[in-house]
Amino acid sequence: MIDIPELSLVALVGISGSGKSTFARKHWKPTQVLSSDFFRGLVADDENDQSASGDAFEVLHYVAGKRLAAGRLTVIDATNLQSHARAGLITVAREHDVLPVAVVLDVPETLAWERTQARPDRTFGRQVITRMHRDLRRTLGQLAREGFRKVHVLRGVEEIEAAEIRYEKLFNDRRDEHGPFDIVGDVHGCRAELETLLEKLGWTLVRDEAGRPVDALHPEGRTAVFVGDLVDRGPDSPGVLRLVMGMVAAGHAICVPGNHEQKLARKLNGRNVQLTHGLPETLEQLAAEPEEFVREVRTFIEGLVSHYVLDDGRLVVAHAGLKEAYQGRASGRVRSFALYGETTGETDEYGLPVRYPWAQDYRGSAAVVYGHVPTPKAEWLNNTICLDTGCVFGGALTSLRWPERELVATPAAKEYYAPVRPLITAESRPDQGLDIRDVTGRRHLDFGYGQVTVPAENAAAALEVMGRFALDPDTLIWLPPTMAPCTSSTVEGFLEHPSSAFADLRAAGVDRVVCEEKHMGSRAVVRVSASGEGDALWTRTGRPFFGPELAGPLLDRVREAARPLFAELGTGWLLFDAELLPWSAKAGGLIRDHYASVGAAGRAALPVARDVLARVAARGLDVAGLRERVELRSAEIAGYTSAYLSYVRPTEGLAGVTLAPFALLAGADVSYMRKDHDWHLAIADRLAAADPELFTTTRRKIVDLSDPVSEAEATAWWLDLTSAGGEGMVVKPHAGLGVTDARGRLVQPGVKCRGREYLRIIYGPEYTRPEQLDRLRQRNLGRKRSLALREHGLGLAALDRLAEGAPAWRVHELVFAILAAESEPVDPRL
Repeated sequence: MIDIPELSLVALVGISGSGKSTFARKHWKPTQVLSSDFFRGLVADDENDQSASGDAFEVLHYVAGKRLAAGRLTVIDATNLQSHARAGLITVAREHDVLPVAVVLDVPETLAWERTQARPDRTFGRQVITRMHRDLRRTLGQLAREGFRKVHVLRGVEEIEAAEIRYEKLFNDRRDEHGPFDIVGDVHGCRAELETLLEKLGWTLVRDEAGRPVDALHPEGRTAVFVGDLVDRGPDSPGVLRLVMGMVAAGHAICVPGNHEQKLARKLNGRNVQLTHGLPETLEQLAAEPEEFVREVRTFIEGLVSHYVLDDGRLVVAHAGLKEAYQGRASGRVRSFALYGETTGETDEYGLPVRYPWAQDYRGSAAVVYGHVPTPKAEWLNNTICLDTGCVFGGALTSLRWPERELVATPAAKEYYAPVRPLITAESRPDQGLDIRDVTGRRHLDFGYGQVTVPAENAAAALEVMGRFALDPDTLIWLPPTMAPCTSSTVEGFLEHPSSAFADLRAAGVDRVVCEEKHMGSRAVVRVSASGEGDALWTRTGRPFFGPELAGPLLDRVREAARPLFAELGTGWLLFDAELLPWSAKAGGLIRDHYASVGAAGRAALPVARDVLARVAARGLDVAGLRERVELRSAEIAGYTSAYLSYVRPTEGLAGVTLAPFALLAGADVSYMRKDHDWHLAIADRLAAADPELFTTTRRKIVDLSDPVSEAEATAWWLDLTSAGGEGMVVKPHAGLGVTDARGRLVQPGVKCRGREYLRIIYGPEYTRPEQLDRLRQRNLGRKRSLALREHGLGLAALDRLAEGAPAWRVHELVFAILAAESEPVDPRL
């Protein structure tokens, strides 16, 4: 049985005629085998042209590298008898952090010569086989020293033919383990805090006769994962080791090594190491333990694997983190990165190495959980999170529950060890504006209300819009999310109806809603300040709404109307979500080209058709059915025209333009997203009272979803509103914009319920025909609802970060993600 790692570079070694190609065809797919003969033929049209070997192997190494980079086992079919040839393969394997394996086929020289003579394409003499056989004998003793991690020697034909290949997983490959996991950050000898944290996570400690914890059990079968640095600096490193070693031995935990364990093991093995960073305290504590325990510690540390890939590759745990290219690989540099991270070669003002911020560049799909660098608060950054929250420095011991992504922490009882430098965090990056890497390529964001992956192609589309048309990122602090419609209605004649909207919110656990008139205009975000500095008005895609000649006077009026609010709310600026009316003020071209042309064509053609049919009927022909269809079509076109004309009115400059604010989103250092809608709409009413010519109020109705009478009254209100030409309403949880359900998930901030006639603009003049309604009722709302929730959560998080004083790039990466999400293929009519 030949054991070969699932991901490795396998070099077949043997003289000509030893059966390497036959062996390769028997055990591997043709695509897995790279033959030197094939590549000679590829570059020289002659597989036996030895003068082409240099070029052939150059191409072979290139293809092997591409396969290994993609995580594919690769087999090299060549004699591989010269050390320089094997050195090239070892280099390729190391460049891609895979294990090189040698499989030697050792057959008698005479048999090899017989096989060579039987091949018409082999024209060299017996002396070549003799030299190869001599080289093989010399090679057998060199393979392991050259760097081959496994060497399998098959001697004789029978052993070669009987050989079987068995693939083995790398030690770091635990993709088949799905947890759930409780991942614990750097403990550093803080045994008491570790016990408290485990109990907080629901674990039951198992103690020995001396009362010391030696294991822990979880009633739900969870597995603990320790990110390393169990020892040094803290008061009880042996106690931490005893507990973790017991949990690992019992199969209740897994552990990766930290750099502090690595240094301790070297010291225990008699190596000369510097007694710094808490190691003297650990050695002193271990000196009080039995020698057998110290030997067990050394054995335990030496058996730890650099990192683990878990949960079908969705989770990677390494002490100092791990770049995507190193995940699931095995090499010295992979282990070094997992233990120590990567440094720039510089030192900071405290004399400590400056670490390369690999997490800022990370774009992998696997979540990477690590420790090593103490940070005041565990935060997700590009699908990575550091759990070292400086417990030994007086911070906290933090755990991540996976797959829940829930953080659980327990504070340190005291500061056990003074840090050399203040704890650093992702927020410590200098806020020098955006870096192009913040928004390009495939990115994963965990923003507190969920996670989102921004595909590279969506980011590119958003960057095109943002780079060419949008406002300065410092100004663009929020974008309005898209909004999902209510579930399709079964009420006869209606595609959307209040009963469906109420049912949707009730199903989400909402018991009280506000029905707000939906203004038919263009969504507008307004930022005004008491000083006038940084004022702006922008669209859903972040573009300026008007040029400065109109935007300036409009913002001046908004500022004056809002002036009492600056002092009352104690803020220097305010951010409003609003609708700018009429629709034609911004969408005049769209109305003329897309809607009016349809209405004009119908009004021109259908009367003519009606006259022709009247004359035909006068001649005694039966065209009654066709006349009915034309009359129906005429009525539909009239309804369609009336629908869009309801939202068209003349404007000149700002004359005729109104603004309907419905939410005050944020101010300086504060988010108002969790205020209830009574509060938001009261602010809007005050603006309308201050400048009734500019501001339009938003009519609304409060509904108790447990009261059928309340629902009926709201439905009648909606029918009156829409029959008078109104677009419809938005039904929102009354409690505010950040409402969550019983499981802690965000609830839709609002569902739109549009009027029967308004929907003619969206779905066409004839959409109310029964057969059309039946078809439209099958529309799939799932993607739209998911998109609306993601964009809403990103917006909430952006304003939260803004209120917390986060750097601009931390705010803008979320705003950018909202715009990128708009590139997703979703039915625009929804």
